[in-house]
Amino acid sequence: MIFRQLFEPESSTYTYLFGWQDTGEALLLDPVMETVDRDLQTIKDLGLRLAYTLDTHIHADHITSACRLRALTGCKVAYPAQDDLPCADIGVAEDRPLNLGDLSFRPLFTPGHTETHHCYLLDHGGQPRVFTGDALLIDGCGRTDFQNGDTAALFRSVHEKIFTLPPDTLVYPAHDYQHRHVSTVAQERERNPRLNDAIPFEEFEEIMTNLDLPYPKKIDVAVPANRKCGDCPEDAVEQLHRIGGKSPQGWPS
Repeated sequence: MIFRQLFEPESSTYTYLFGWQDTGEALLLDPVMETVDRDLQTIKDLGLRLAYTLDTHIHADHITSACRLRALTGCKVAYPAQDDLPCADIGVAEDRPLNLGDLSFRPLFTPGHTETHHCYLLDHGGQPRVFTGDALLIDGCGRTDFQNGDTAALFRSVHEKIFTLPPDTLVYPAHDYQHRHVSTVAQERERNPRLNDAIPFEEFEEIMTNLDLPYPKKIDVAVPANRKCGDCPEDAVEQLHRIGGKSPQGWPS
């Protein structure tokens, strides 16, 4: 397996690149519009061709490049089936994993940040990895006050779907604002200040209620575009830049 963790600094988004040497195929998880050229060049440099894009959820802080990448490469666009997006070629669900060669991306339905959010579990070579989107961040979690977010659902999702994975499972989030790259299930269960094992739901609910976060600056542009898999007006990315540049520390978590 070929694996790369790529970073988009404006939204502090991690895009993950997976490649399978036997077929020469690649998959991009949570790709960002601004990094299309970089991502395609990286794939080319590795001797791969893009077969799939895959998103964890409908993002509010950036526009996915899924549709543009499909136009440029002929790749298939995959989204959680529950999003019911006409623009998606493939709908994934817990009973419908997405395969890339011998790699199987097992969807985990983890609502809370959004109502259809999915994480993806990849167990290959004896080292399980979970790609947690915005459900679980390193020492944090995604906010729950828009896109039908639900604090109780997020608490259950993390504790029942992620924290029940083997303790050495590597945790790769969709964002990090302090240049951290990876955590583990054991580490998050021990020290996550919102969701560690010692924090009951009532305390978590109080934490989330009192975050006092501003309305997401880019949501009114990003969400409509992402409901079309990133097939957005020509000036949509420019609109995002005009809205306010780099996201404030910790946004949108």
